[in-house]
Amino acid sequence: MPSLQIFDPALCCSSGVCGPDVDAGLIQAAADIAWAQAQGAQIERFNLAQQPLAFAQNEAVRGFLERSGQDALPIAVLDGQVVLAGRYPSRQQLAQWAGLTMPADAPTAASCCSGGRCC
Repeated sequence: MPSLQIFDPALCCSSGVCGPDVDAGLIQAAADIAWAQAQGAQIERFNLAQQPLAFAQNEAVRGFLERSGQDALPIAVLDGQVVLAGRYPSRQQLAQWAGLTMPADAPTAASCCSGGRCC
């Protein structure tokens, strides 16, 4: 199975879902990553504030950050290659990269909220 690594910007805690100003995008990303992992996807996350050595040791990430700066975070690396930068991957992208099948009734990125509830 492909290996995906997500290099997060400096977050206050490992999930990034803490503090007074919780970012809805981080909540969605955490839910999508947890979903993919529950389906068997191999996904590792690295937080710049807590694991800076992982950023320095990954040649693709280090080079990308040298060229683009920290504004390029988050960065998704699939089997050693940068595949996405500047935003978190969608559930559909995670499924595609991991070779997972999306359920037919899965919400799309444009319609995450349905039935009056947000995912």
